[in-house]
Amino acid sequence: MKAHYACQSDEHRVARRQFLGDLVAGTSAVVGGLGLLARPAAAEQLAKAQKRILVVNMHGGLSQLESWDPKPGADTGGPFRAIATSVPGIHISELLPMTAQQMHHMCLIRGVNTAEDDHGKGAYMMMTGRRQSPASDFPQLGAVAAKALCPETSSLPGHIVVTPGGGGGRGNDSAYLGPRYSSIAMGNGNPPQNTTRPANITDQMDAARNDFRRKVNDRFLNRRRSAVTDAYTYSYEQAQQLMAQREVFDVTKEPAEDVERYGKHDFGRHCLLARRLLEKGITFVQVSHSNYDSHHENFNFHIEQLGEWDRSFATLIGDLAARGMLDSTLVVVLSEFGRTPGINQAFGRDHWSKAWSVALAGTGIKRGSVFGKTNANGTEVSEGQVDHGQLFHTYLQACGVDTTGSFDINGRAMPIADPAVQVIKDVLA
Repeated sequence: MKAHYACQSDEHRVARRQFLGDLVAGTSAVVGGLGLLARPAAAEQLAKAQKRILVVNMHGGLSQLESWDPKPGADTGGPFRAIATSVPGIHISELLPMTAQQMHHMCLIRGVNTAEDDHGKGAYMMMTGRRQSPASDFPQLGAVAAKALCPETSSLPGHIVVTPGGGGGRGNDSAYLGPRYSSIAMGNGNPPQNTTRPANITDQMDAARNDFRRKVNDRFLNRRRSAVTDAYTYSYEQAQQLMAQREVFDVTKEPAEDVERYGKHDFGRHCLLARRLLEKGITFVQVSHSNYDSHHENFNFHIEQLGEWDRSFATLIGDLAARGMLDSTLVVVLSEFGRTPGINQAFGRDHWSKAWSVALAGTGIKRGSVFGKTNANGTEVSEGQVDHGQLFHTYLQACGVDTTGSFDINGRAMPIADPAVQVIKDVLA
């Protein structure tokens, strides 16, 4: 049985995906054009490239000292050694021996300083590239990727979030981009809810009722078309596509030997599902491993958690590389922040956003590299400091998106990423 050491903050008492399914709430913002990306040449080029993004969210705050930036022998270093990787000169924690053998596909960013130690605010910043503001809400990375990278003609959704627990439905994470780009949640990795037709409805009956629905919709839209009605129409048509292609989301179709290689636990199954979704053409997939909020017994906790994570993640990276998919897929391993260098009285580490790490792999980045550095005991960034806004630019530019451009939202230009900061050029290939 897994241990649970979370800090009992509001963010960890209330599942952030519980507000799924409110389709209409997102329709107050009009679905606009694609700004610079709407130019035919740029849009066509991105669609042809079929770039994809996989985010692995280490929910709760992964310790950088027990993962990407170990400090063995320092007063803050903890009990674990640093081990060599497949790239000479790059060392990571001994808790990640299989991931270490995939380092030639990866880039470590060790100088992250987001200056925000709150779970919810930190997560928002890492997923949107902006700080929360009462004046405006911003779309999450998955929604931006779906709009910028997913072909308009795709019959599959562009934004999938695989949730660790049950539930499903539609997220509320696309802000002004509109509900079309909101996430579809796969609760516990199961196919989207309500995508199986009742057994008592035949093919003929289903075709007839959908023909009738479309005729009624068309008649209504001729006189009262709006963003809300467009959103409803799109959702019905997308539901039809999901039902027709339900097997895309069914991880039980994967070979039994792959299930063994990834591990039969939830995270192993979700990584295998992520591979399947990316391979079938889904633009953005997010999986989570939870809960790294290790205020107590940090070291035992990371032995347990990373022991499970290491095998599945390394297998996924190896498979994506072997299938040539890392040439078109960016993998991001992030969290809302890291853990304190100081060790508290409960042998835990607390929230720490001033000097922590993010790992990347795949397309558009300098593989087998490290950018940024922390000081000897990990208390400060000593070289190459970056923040959430710069990372957001970097993720998208690695996939070919010009993040200096804007979305055209009902005539108003909305910058794709925070225009006050820029991409981390030294990370890009």
